[in-house]
Amino acid sequence: MGRDGIIVTIPSFFKCPISLDVMKSPVSLCTGISYDRSSIQTWLDDGNNTCPATMQVLESKEFVPNRTLHRLINVWLDSLPSSSAVSPRQVRILIKNMENGISGYLDQLPKILSFAKYSDENRKFLASFDGFVQKMVSLLSSISGEGVKVEVLEQIIKVLNLIMSEYRVKEEVCRFVRENRPKFFPLVVMILQKGSLDSKLESVRFLEAIANDAETKSAIAGQQGLMLEILSLVNTETDSKALDACLSCLIALSDTRPIKIDLVRMGIIQVLGKRVINSENSIIEKALKLLEMLSTTTAGRTTICDDPICLSQIVHRMLKISNSATDHAILILWRLCYVFCDQKAQDSVTKNNGMTKILLLLQSDCSPIARRMCRDLIKVFRVASRSCLPNYDTKTTHIMPY
Repeated sequence: MGRDGIIVTIPSFFKCPISLDVMKSPVSLCTGISYDRSSIQTWLDDGNNTCPATMQVLESKEFVPNRTLHRLINVWLDSLPSSSAVSPRQVRILIKNMENGISGYLDQLPKILSFAKYSDENRKFLASFDGFVQKMVSLLSSISGEGVKVEVLEQIIKVLNLIMSEYRVKEEVCRFVRENRPKFFPLVVMILQKGSLDSKLESVRFLEAIANDAETKSAIAGQQGLMLEILSLVNTETDSKALDACLSCLIALSDTRPIKIDLVRMGIIQVLGKRVINSENSIIEKALKLLEMLSTTTAGRTTICDDPICLSQIVHRMLKISNSATDHAILILWRLCYVFCDQKAQDSVTKNNGMTKILLLLQSDCSPIARRMCRDLIKVFRVASRSCLPNYDTKTTHIMPY
């Protein structure tokens, strides 16, 4: 946040966890986490029933004003220098000065980025400013060579990310990417290799945002080193936001068979198997979703069955993560054990007490599709164990204790 050219650090608890802006009307959910009213209302209106920060299922979607936090934010704002942040008029001048070659944008980009981060209104102003988006993407197309400063690339990507996600400028950005693929994607690889964690996160989110057609997805997957860098982040990174962004990006890309096979060859299944062991629930859910997508290929199924850690963790995490995670896990097991009758998968499910979990799942309030797959799996294991469950009726509604 900038005032009179001074960068002011915003206290983290004054920022909305969703928008990352200073909260204008803070409200609290039943989980105790506070959000800006407009942001959490949009989240709930989209059909979500969890707390965005903790991913806990909400007992109630009601929220109450956090008046204490509102007063603290106002006190803090009043303590800042009296003059306002960079004004729209000043931004117009900054953008015009960017026309003065490389020195122009090196000087102006940090100020424009600070302006964009400050508020929704500022981002809307930039997105609607005639020629601004075109100017930003043209900067990317003109930057190349070994002398490129990673910091410049980071700032351009961050600015585009801020305005693209909020104000429908995606078409123009996507058109630029399609027209300048040979120049653009190597720059993203450079950021993933040399940039800060925050810039890597922004770059991955940018890739996910533009991956809205088969041609672009194939171009991203085909860029040498790009997918490997994202996979490396999933393998080594500990920051939950970075992991979440990387997995979301890979999910968005992995809807074609060639890309899925390439990911399997790169070793993603082994990486995901380890991630499912000790990660936050939201990360586990996305890892299971990606594993389920990969299991639609022969290479994916074979690799999952050959990796005892991955397969055992799928069984272990079948319950108590989320309804979506349960659906992904049971679909993987159904596909391996019932549809393709893989003996290794059946043995692993048996070894890891999977039948008990499947029976428990059948008693729970699971989805109709999951219930049907559970019944199919019970038939498989009944036959495999030579009727070790001869008296079990798949229509029963409880497990007999004896």
